[in-house]
Amino acid sequence: MMREVKVVCRELDCGDPVSESRGPLIEDGRRGVSLGGCRGHESSIRQCDIIGGPGDCYGEYYHHVTCSESVRLVDGAGLCSGRVEVKSNQSWASVCEADFDRQDAEVVCGELGCGAPAALQGGLYGEGEGQTWDKEFQCKGKESLLLDCDTSDRENNTCLHGNAVGLTCSDLQAQSVSPPAELSVRLVDGTTSCSGTVAVFYRGEWLGVCPGGWNMMRVAKVVCRQLDCGNVVAESRGLLMEEGRRGFRLFTMCSGNESSIRQCNIIGRGPGSCIGRYDDHVTCSESVRLVDGAGLCSGRVEVKSDQSWASVCEADFDRQDAEVVCGELGCGAPAALQGGLYGEGEGQTWDKEFQCKSNESLLLDCDTSDRENNTCLPGNAVGLTCSEPDDVRLVGGGSRCAGGVERYDQGEWRTVGTVNWNLRDVAAVVCRQMGCGSTVSVLTGNTTGWFGVSCFGSESVLRECRRMYDLYPGLTVICSDLLVQPDISLTDSMGGVSRGHQGPEMFRGYNFTITCSTQPQYPGGSFLLTFTVSNRTQTQPAVNHSAAFLFPAADDSHQGNYRCVYDNYVFSHNFSSESELLPSPSQPLLCQPSSSDTL
Repeated sequence: MMREVKVVCRELDCGDPVSESRGPLIEDGRRGVSLGGCRGHESSIRQCDIIGGPGDCYGEYYHHVTCSESVRLVDGAGLCSGRVEVKSNQSWASVCEADFDRQDAEVVCGELGCGAPAALQGGLYGEGEGQTWDKEFQCKGKESLLLDCDTSDRENNTCLHGNAVGLTCSDLQAQSVSPPAELSVRLVDGTTSCSGTVAVFYRGEWLGVCPGGWNMMRVAKVVCRQLDCGNVVAESRGLLMEEGRRGFRLFTMCSGNESSIRQCNIIGRGPGSCIGRYDDHVTCSESVRLVDGAGLCSGRVEVKSDQSWASVCEADFDRQDAEVVCGELGCGAPAALQGGLYGEGEGQTWDKEFQCKSNESLLLDCDTSDRENNTCLPGNAVGLTCSEPDDVRLVGGGSRCAGGVERYDQGEWRTVGTVNWNLRDVAAVVCRQMGCGSTVSVLTGNTTGWFGVSCFGSESVLRECRRMYDLYPGLTVICSDLLVQPDISLTDSMGGVSRGHQGPEMFRGYNFTITCSTQPQYPGGSFLLTFTVSNRTQTQPAVNHSAAFLFPAADDSHQGNYRCVYDNYVFSHNFSSESELLPSPSQPLLCQPSSSDTL
């Protein structure tokens, strides 16, 4: 159908095809015409080899076509390359290279449904036969249409021969004159070419994907890689699919490391009804990625430059730059930043120094400067580890490590549910992501999850699990690190404590008190005071969440280190938490003679 669409846009003098899609269902008994046999270069459908004819269109759909209307690419190899021409007073005018820069090209590529600009050069696709556009474009790169951009009068009113600007956009799937390869993918209706609803090319048409038996986060990784769009930033539920809309059911097992979904283990596929289903929306990072790391938030930093990826030298990248990258990728704060941490890149090296202020949304929004030293020695390709996003929490359990599971999704906290047989695997991932140890117990909650998840149990974070949009019971998880770490402190009432060169010192014969305390989480419990030099311990109940251990007369037997252990029986299980050592492992409590000692 795309070949016929090209002819339709040309016959109507409407520029290039931007998209073609399935429209509404044709009414029963409505007559129509089947059209085929175009090669794509005809000026009218009358020149095509018509292989269809009039007839009933029962069970078929209208075709919806969008043409660019006011801009087109001419004499190129496909839809996304050619000489730039603008419609002016109902005629087409070529554009002079001097009046058109990369930001203008970004707008044109976006308007035509293509990717980012890959090549921009005068004479690249020959000279136009008509007039030349007499203005200079001044786009900011964010406009939806080229004619929405500001313009100014051209400083030089002539455009020399060979300077009609040619443009190649990066969307390789759209550039081919022949149909895309089977199971090609694209993202549509997004804010960039690297975000939007997932569509799959299947048997001659682009179909939205009916969410089903696939782990969306793993597939999203492959989709971003297949489109050369960097890392996955987010995947989420899109709009409810219209009743009766045909879609593509894809049942696939991806590891997340494949370069194309065609390399995944596809166990079922084909068109079908998407009643009651939602579009899947994927956002990729587009211009920055982390490579060869352990997950979504770690790896070697690479930046997209002229449609190829370049590693970044450690000397050109600091913590403020790292904060921007971590934020752009939907991760937490930077945790580690080091040259060679994730190996060396095989391609080029970025030749600028980043100067981010850490409040930018995108790395390429940051200021840059020329590198002082134009070389980057081996081992200096910067590696970055970001903390995982703080997008999961446990609520209602009195601790950050106990309660009902919620995930921050599309601007709000939403209850997470799962099926009964998957409870422990989901709980294991939640406890791991929260840094709360292992699972102690998991129960079906009283609430209904806004969306469900299905995990293998080995995932690092919940967003790597498969998302399910049917309603499932929520779950309540109790992790092993339920209790917060208690505090331990040393006090005295008679001035018997001093700080020496090797740590705190007690004078013999003076009393001192070691106090154990914890934050108010649960009532009751007890404190155990342990002594590192011997097996001697003392236990006291927790009163107002603390206990004081009094030592009436200090002597040499009290030298050493102390630790508080808080024990409590909660949720039908025993839990404990240990304090730091007092004073510290390298500075034991010492006992010194007092001024009144006669020994």
